[in-house]
Amino acid sequence: MPAEHKKSVNMDEKEVCSFSNKDKETGDKRPAVSREKGKEDPKVSGKKENAKAAEEKKRRLEEEKRKKEEKERKKKEEEKLKAEEEQKKKEEEEKRQQEEEEKRMQEEEEKRQREEEAARLKEKEEAHQLHQEAWERHQSRKELRSKNQNAHEGRPEETFFSRLDSSLKKNTAFVKKLKTITEQQRDSLSNDFSSLNLSKYIAEAVGSVVEAKLKISDVNCAVHLCSLFHQRYADFAPLLLQAWKKHFEARKEEKTPNVSKLRTDLRFIAELTIIGIFTDKEGLSLIYEQLKNIINMDRETHMHVSVVISFCKHCGDDIAGLVPRKIKMAAEKFSLAFPPSEIINSEKQQPFQNLLREYFTSLTKHLKKDHRELQNIERQNRRILHSKGELSEDRHKQHEEFATSYQKLLANTQSLADLLDENMPELPQDKTVQEEHGPGIDIFTPGKPGEYDLEGGIWEDEDARNFYENMVDLKAFVPAILFKDNEKSFQGKDKEEAKECKDGKDNKDVPSTEELELELETLDINDDTLELEGADEAETDDLTKKLLDEQEQEDEEASTGSHLKLIVDAFLQQLPNCVNRDLIDKAAMDFCMNMNTKSNRRKLVRALFTVPRQRLDLLPFYSRLVATLHPCMSDVAEDLCSMLKGDFRFHIRKKDQINIETKNKTVRFIGELAKFKMFSKTDTLHCLKMLLSDFSHHHIEMACTLLETCGRFLFRSPESHLRTSVLLEQMMRKKQAMHLDARYVTMVENAYYYCNPPPVEKTVRKKRPPLQEYIRKLLYKDLSKVTTEKVLRQMRKLPWQEPEVKNYLICCMVNIWNVKYNSIHCVANLLAGLVAYQEDVGIHVVDGVLEDIRLGMEVNQAKFNQRRISSVKFLGELYNYRMVESAVIFRTLYSFISFGVNPDGNASPLDPPEHLFRIRLVCTVLDTCGQYFDRGSSKRKLDCFLIYFQRYIWWKKGLDVWTKDHPFPIDIDYMITDTLELLRPKMKLCCSLEEAVRQVTELEREFLVKLGLANDKDSSSIGEGEGLEEEDDDDEEEGGAETEEQSGNESEMNEPEEEEGSENEEDEREEEEEEE
Repeated sequence: MPAEHKKSVNMDEKEVCSFSNKDKETGDKRPAVSREKGKEDPKVSGKKENAKAAEEKKRRLEEEKRKKEEKERKKKEEEKLKAEEEQKKKEEEEKRQQEEEEKRMQEEEEKRQREEEAARLKEKEEAHQLHQEAWERHQSRKELRSKNQNAHEGRPEETFFSRLDSSLKKNTAFVKKLKTITEQQRDSLSNDFSSLNLSKYIAEAVGSVVEAKLKISDVNCAVHLCSLFHQRYADFAPLLLQAWKKHFEARKEEKTPNVSKLRTDLRFIAELTIIGIFTDKEGLSLIYEQLKNIINMDRETHMHVSVVISFCKHCGDDIAGLVPRKIKMAAEKFSLAFPPSEIINSEKQQPFQNLLREYFTSLTKHLKKDHRELQNIERQNRRILHSKGELSEDRHKQHEEFATSYQKLLANTQSLADLLDENMPELPQDKTVQEEHGPGIDIFTPGKPGEYDLEGGIWEDEDARNFYENMVDLKAFVPAILFKDNEKSFQGKDKEEAKECKDGKDNKDVPSTEELELELETLDINDDTLELEGADEAETDDLTKKLLDEQEQEDEEASTGSHLKLIVDAFLQQLPNCVNRDLIDKAAMDFCMNMNTKSNRRKLVRALFTVPRQRLDLLPFYSRLVATLHPCMSDVAEDLCSMLKGDFRFHIRKKDQINIETKNKTVRFIGELAKFKMFSKTDTLHCLKMLLSDFSHHHIEMACTLLETCGRFLFRSPESHLRTSVLLEQMMRKKQAMHLDARYVTMVENAYYYCNPPPVEKTVRKKRPPLQEYIRKLLYKDLSKVTTEKVLRQMRKLPWQEPEVKNYLICCMVNIWNVKYNSIHCVANLLAGLVAYQEDVGIHVVDGVLEDIRLGMEVNQAKFNQRRISSVKFLGELYNYRMVESAVIFRTLYSFISFGVNPDGNASPLDPPEHLFRIRLVCTVLDTCGQYFDRGSSKRKLDCFLIYFQRYIWWKKGLDVWTKDHPFPIDIDYMITDTLELLRPKMKLCCSLEEAVRQVTELEREFLVKLGLANDKDSSSIGEGEGLEEEDDDDEEEGGAETEEQSGNESEMNEPEEEEGSENEEDEREEEEEEE
């Protein structure tokens, strides 16, 4: 059994291993299998053990994997439970925090509501208190005014005064008490007044009242006493008014008026006027005069703003009809009815309102100015703190004083704005975050606060920038060997300069800032600093001497005639001919390539320095030559600048009044070199400083020349802006203080405003879509006689299916006054060609033109005259291009001489007597298209119109406005004569109005006969032009009746054609026969 089992197993393995073998091979190998059976038994048992081990291992791995998965599952469950617990705790915590937050917000909301409720209640109480006080004040004033106005009816008789005390002692004591009136003394003074007979002391009492030193709270008591005086004594009010006038006249001479006294006096006289002691005419005129004097005197400083505020607060409601914003808001919020201002008429209140609002406007400007100045001071203080670390005591004190005065001005402005119910001006905050935290300082702060803007850059335009900044790089074209030595020395100097700049940079900010602050505050020049250093002076003298020695030496060696010398001489002779940028750049390259030696550079410097004084045009090009050569040969610029410094110093020290052209040449050369940065900005400003130190005669011209040359460059350069602004400010102050000649004043102002132009308000250009801009460009810029066909082709390509585009094009054509006057016929030509493709465009344009002409006659303002001329010119051109018929032209012509014209001769606002513009419109139309009314019915129509036109002209001439001193304008006469001679050379013109009227009457009679109305006497009045239109209803219209489409060629329009000549002649003959 085991053997058979092993065999069968072996056979199975063989079958699996050799499934593709044939049956005969299995039969042949049987004996071998039986022999090897015993050998294969151990292998089979080993394989079984290996299979068991693999299964065991597999089972063990699966078990471990199952345990691991179970462990991970438990771990995940634990983590999930833990996360759920944490989430639950977190939600509970958030819920608790949210509840606490809601509770806190609820408490805050309740607190806020309580505070708002308390504030509202307080506001309501204040509003009701204001309301009650206003009504009480209004009622008391109204009652007092009624009593005082009717005082003459209730004044006591003479017998009443006999019962009163007339003793001198008590009366004088009472008069003295009037000088010190207080509210606490109201009852005692009233009792004393009721028991005294002051008939003989009225003048003294008036004087005491006027001179009394009152407080605002004491004014009511004084008004009460004055009311008592007025009700008892008739002569009190006139004396009091006279005394106040004398008092105010005397106050005009005071240099420093007492503000407190002024405040109480102004309120005092206002109260006296309100309660009726003074009449409205007397009191209001006195108040207005004093208020106007105060405001005019205080329009700049606003030192008396408290006086105006006090007046508006206590008397503004009745005197000026003011309703403070606080009262207005209270009335709207709580539905309170405040008393109306009915004591004084509103017409009388209007001047006070205008005066107070003008004062408020000036006050807001002052506030804005102080706001800018305060921001500027704060900005400068921050800059000094940034650079120095501390502020000086003076600057700190100055800032505190200015801030205090600004806050006071701000509070007064807010009070006055509330009283006048005006809005406060916007006060922009200074954005200085970058300045506070950044490493740099604000180098663009001007000497005058807050007005500087670097818009436009340093240069006037792009050409100037290219000229002064874009140089030819000679090192790219010239071999380095030609300037090798110079380059070494130049690099050595650059290193030294860089080292000096680096060493001095750390200490530069503080002294320069302090110096600028000192100059800004003092605006004075220290003469001790005006002399240049002795070393520089000696160096310049040595250089000049050396150059002169070289010139003598070269003159001695001139006989040698070397080839290079001839080339250099020819170059220097041709140098004045280099009058453009290309030539001077070519000359610089030529000199560097062929003549770069030390002696030749000296010659070049001498030639540049000795430029003729008349050739100032060469200085910019010579300076560009020096700047172009500077990278390769820096000694040229150094030597030239040294010579110019010496020459400038020579002219300054000599102080003569000759050779002004040479002086101007020197400073202009310095300015041009400064713009090329060859002459340092520091030295340039030092030269200007030296000229300002002795600002007289030639020094004024030299300073102005220097500023006109490089002033704008220095003012707009960051590193020199502050110092230049200081010097410009000083120059303007010197101009005002020295009373210069008018010529010098003009020069100084021109130089100043060239450097620092006044701000110009920017014109806001209307933004249009690109397609609309293109349409405007085609019509208003490109259209001309030679481009009409091209513009027409472009117009046809427009998206006509869009209504916006079509409407905009029609609007542009109707607004014909935007086109050049000589190009109006081109628009008509264009429209005639366009109608063949867009028929409705022509109709809309003609309608728009006719409507604009009619509107011009109805409005009749002189500012529309030019556009009216353009419109009628366009209408005439439209007839020339057969866009309208002649009936339209004649209807328009008759409307010019009939619309709004009164036949009885009375003046009409539509056609005033002195208004002759309609004659000009008629002449414009006839000059444009009248030449085509030369045959047929159009000719007869024009003849008839000219008769009516002459009557209109003579009617205008016969008006009373024309006299010998103011005759009828001769240019209108000439224009009429030229037009009529052009149209009808053989026509006999009327010589008077009677003759013109007679011709009109005859013409109308002829048409009455034609119409069969010759026997009707009552219908003799026919409107002008009506019969003409009826007579020709059936006639053909020439020029307008033809409706052929045409491309708009101007040469083909309305020309008399030979082919139509015979037909027109036959038509004329037939019409003449019918008339006969």
